[in-house]
This record gives sequence, C-alpha cells and structure tokens, in this order.
Amino acid sequence: MFTRINSSGIQGIGAYPVSVEADVANGLPGFSISGQLSTEVREAQERVRTALKNSGFQLPAKKITVNLSPAGVKKGGTAFDLPIAVAVLGAFGVLDTGGLGECLVIGELGLDGSVKPVPGVLVHTEAARAGGLRQCILPGENEREGRLIKGIQIIGIRSLKELVQTLARPDWKSTGQKEETEEEEKDRSCEGDLVDFKEINGQGVLRRAAEVAAAGMHGLLMCGSAGTGKSMVASRIPTILPGLTREEDIEISRVYSVCGKLPPGRPLLSKRPFRSPHHTISPQGLTGGGRFPVPGEFSLASGGVLFLDELPHFGRGAIEALRQPLEDRKIVISRVWGSCEFPADFLIVGAMNPCPCGFFPDRNRCSCTEAQIQGYLRRLSLPILERFDMGVEAAPVSFRELEETPAENESSKEIRTRVERAVKIQKKRFEGTKIRFNSRMGPAEIRRFCPLGEREREFAEKVYEIRGLSARSYHKVLKTARTIADLAGEKNIRREHLAEAFGYRTLEGRLWGREKN
Repeated sequence: MFTRINSSGIQGIGAYPVSVEADVANGLPGFSISGQLSTEVREAQERVRTALKNSGFQLPAKKITVNLSPAGVKKGGTAFDLPIAVAVLGAFGVLDTGGLGECLVIGELGLDGSVKPVPGVLVHTEAARAGGLRQCILPGENEREGRLIKGIQIIGIRSLKELVQTLARPDWKSTGQKEETEEEEKDRSCEGDLVDFKEINGQGVLRRAAEVAAAGMHGLLMCGSAGTGKSMVASRIPTILPGLTREEDIEISRVYSVCGKLPPGRPLLSKRPFRSPHHTISPQGLTGGGRFPVPGEFSLASGGVLFLDELPHFGRGAIEALRQPLEDRKIVISRVWGSCEFPADFLIVGAMNPCPCGFFPDRNRCSCTEAQIQGYLRRLSLPILERFDMGVEAAPVSFRELEETPAENESSKEIRTRVERAVKIQKKRFEGTKIRFNSRMGPAEIRRFCPLGEREREFAEKVYEIRGLSARSYHKVLKTARTIADLAGEKNIRREHLAEAFGYRTLEGRLWGREKN
C-alpha cells in the first residue's frame, strides 16, 4: 500500500512543503529512506523502527521504502520522524490516513515512542496555513507555540499510541484548540524586568544618551575607564525600549523558534532581546551560516539590542561584518542551492576602554604608551565608527554619586514613557512608509523631515566646516537631532537640539584625532 503524509522542512527562517511517501512491498525485508537526506534524517529509520516496536506495533517483515519529496532539496532536522512513522503505519494498513490530506505532521520520536519537541514550530505552522492546510499535528510541548498562528487547528500529541488513538476517533478533527487567545498570551508573557535604570547612580550623560538612542534606535558607542557603568547602562536599554506589539513579538519569536531558543513553557519571547556575544565570536557566529544556514547573533538581536562589550577586542572580520547589517537591516547568506535572508534590525550598542589597560587618562594607573593607545583605538575603522549615530564618554562616578539613594533616580518606566511618546510621533510621521524610526531615514526623508531654520543652518554649517565631518556623519547628526526634538515635543529642530546631537559626534575626534585642527 502507498501512503503520502504532508510535512515541512526548515530553510533559513522559513519552511517549505515536504511530502513523506511510504510504500510497503513483498521482497527482502528492509527499511530505506531517499530524498537528499542529512545524517539526522537518515538516522530516522532506526528511531522510527524502534519507536514502532516499543509502542506495540508488530509489523510484518516487508520491504519499506520511504521518500521525502521534493527529492532535489536537501533535508535536515528531526521533525520528519513522526510523519515517517505515520506514513509507514498507513502503508501497513494499521492506521487510516485518508483524513490527513489537509493536515501537517511534524515531530521527533524517542525510542520509547514518545513525541519530542522540535524547533521552528511557529514557522512550520505558518507555512501549513499558507499552503491551505487545515490541521497541524505536532508535539504536545509545542502546542502552545503552534496556537499562535490563527486560522489552523492545532493538535498536540505526546506519543505514537496517543496519535493512533486520536486518529481512530471519528471526531478527531474537532479536537484541539484552533488558536491562542489574547488572554492566554498575556498570561504567559514574561515577568517584569529584573534590571532598572533606577539602580544606576550618576552617569547623567550616559542615561540621557541611552534615552535618545532608544527613542530613535540610534547606534550608541560608549567609551570610558573600566568600572564606570557602561555595561550596566547597556543591559538596561531594553527596559526603556517601546513595548512589543503582537506582530513584533511573533516576528522576533520566529527566529528564536527556528534556533530552538524560546524560553521553556512560553510560546513567545515576550520581551525585547538583549544579546551580548563574547569578543571571541567568529564573523559567522554574528551573521549566521552553516551548511543549513541558521540565524546568528545579528538576527537573534533583531528587534532589540546587540551589545558588543570590549569592542576593539573583537576580530577584524567580526567588526567589519557590521557594515552591511547596519545599513540594510538584514543578512543574506548565499549557498549553491540558493540564499536565505535573515532579519538584522537591531539597536547596536558598543562599549570600550580608552586604552588597553582601561585607565587612560589616569596616568597614576595607566602605563600604556601612546603607540599602544593609538594601535588599540585604530582597531576600529572610520567606516565602522561612522555607523554609530552617537558616541559618549563615561566619566568616573564620584563617591557622593555612589552614595545616592536609588529611590532618587529615575526609573526605567518613567524613561520608557517619554521614549514611547517619541516613538508615536515617529509612527505618525512615517505613516505609509516602511520606516519606523528616525535612524532609518534616507537622504530624501532627511530633507523632508529635518528642515533647519536660518539660525540653525548657520550653526550646523559652522560646526560641519570646523570639524570636517563627512556627509554620513552630518546626516546622522540631523537624525539624532530630530529624535531629540521629538523627545522634547518640538515640531522643528532647534539649535539646542543640534548642539546636543553634535555633542554625540565628538568622541571619534577626541580619541582618534579625526577632527581638523
């Protein structure tokens, strides 16, 4: 008997349909699988054979042939275990698979017949709905994740025995819940933030820069001696970013689902991601890749913050890999068989010391030579520096500031209120376009939304000529000034907004000697 079961495979952060075909015939007993298979898919025959035996299915000794179509596409992962088992049972006549024509089946099998969770359920379910399927049978532990996709019935299964019993019922298509309700999503949302800006004493400049960066999604580079609070500020930036919409949450969670990084028991990430990779990471670890390309840190940080601490210690290739994502907000990985596109729309935050030992300009503790300092700083190229909209120095915190009561500090909630107000202004400004934040404006949008008065234009021209800024740097100043004006509730960019924005472009000149004398 011949049987066909609908399944799907992961490619990038999308899924493609796969037909699992099984045929049982007389001849030399055996179990073969074809269709351009990775190692884990080839091993499925042993998992399926043993899981069927331990689930109580004593099948006759026959020649079993399984094909995963289309045969010309390389297939990986363990999600084909369950559809292979269902197809084999259908081919032997043990299971009636006639009603599975509009059903997707995915899941990994344990040797005892249990159905284990698989990554990428959010993507599998979306692809099933897009392909016109009405039901999706998947592991019970992934059921909540699958319910997030509306318009398709989700049936969670925890063992092969349970699956056979479910399909034996005439009303099995009416079981399961079709979609996750908004109330259930809210109940399973993440807990409150564990960190807060209230805990940071002093560092008024860093706090202000973080607020401006969050309001307009402007890249921020912090430079200062060791122990001045750079990492503390960076780790708290997600707490002042605007709240997630349901669409944004699903978009972010899709990447984490494919990577198998969703929190246990939660179908959505439910918070802005904060990624802080170690400086030994490879360029591929940042961009993603592999024979079957998977997202890297750039994509895992999309929608949130990518924090690169000790930035000059990152490899040259890793730092230069930032160029395209910071401009295009996406990563394209090409292979012989095609290409995969991953999101990379994150807020970049970098932190670094002013010298190798971290104590310059305190010569009582810093013994670095001028050549060592310059060599350390020049690990960052000018094109990379110019891709940070803002640069600030972190001054040492005084003893009096350390002794301040945290209750006197402004909380993340208070700062986020101002940030969200500025984001609403930007949303209205860019309505009908793909732009959401001021930092994403191009030259045309800058001319339209960042006009300067005569007084402001004269001021900007004077600073531009004195500092010898590049066109890219000047445009970043205008975008930052636009955000500062939005935070102040001002319709037009004023001189004080420009002055603050130009102040965020002085770091490269002071440390790298980029300014004209």
